[in-house]
Amino acid sequence: MDKKSHIINISLELFAEKGFEGTSIRDIAEKGQVNVAMVNYYFGTKEKLFEAIVEHKASYMQGLLENLETDKTKTEIEKMDAIIESYVNRLLSQSSFHRVLHQELLMSQRENMHENIAGVFVKNTQRIRNIIEQGIRKKQFRKVDPELTVASLIGTINQVLLSKSLCNMLMQRDEKFDPYTDEKFRKRIIAHLKQMIHAHLLID
Repeated sequence: MDKKSHIINISLELFAEKGFEGTSIRDIAEKGQVNVAMVNYYFGTKEKLFEAIVEHKASYMQGLLENLETDKTKTEIEKMDAIIESYVNRLLSQSSFHRVLHQELLMSQRENMHENIAGVFVKNTQRIRNIIEQGIRKKQFRKVDPELTVASLIGTINQVLLSKSLCNMLMQRDEKFDPYTDEKFRKRIIAHLKQMIHAHLLID
């Protein structure tokens, strides 16, 4: 693993553990056993490092969505099912970092960084919107609002990720239950989202 990737991985762990504000460049350098100058050389600022992590994490979904959008062997609803499975599995496996990310985006500080991060997400959501619009054109899907359909899908997952305690209260589970590592719960979310999206999109 090269030094840049090493720094990204170490930073990901620290941001997930301590949050953006609670993590310093010096913390990252110490944990990664590199000097501060090297971190600054690759990224310049903590904000740029955080953006690089987001781009790094989003790159997997970018590739998957690009392939799905152009896949001629799948129907549009099969593509939506694949998106649901990928997003749930991906986000739940990195739940700590995604909580930090969304907490950061809710703050009014660092607007330039927030705009750059939003730009990364827009590329992915645009591809999902394209798939929905293609389903509408083929008369497989109802004439729904594509943007708000994407928001409903991602928003449901984010609500689960927002707080372990809140999630457990909503699901009527005790505090010992870990929804982010429980396979049955993961499958429950996937099944629910598929049911919701099928009912919303498919023409009877």
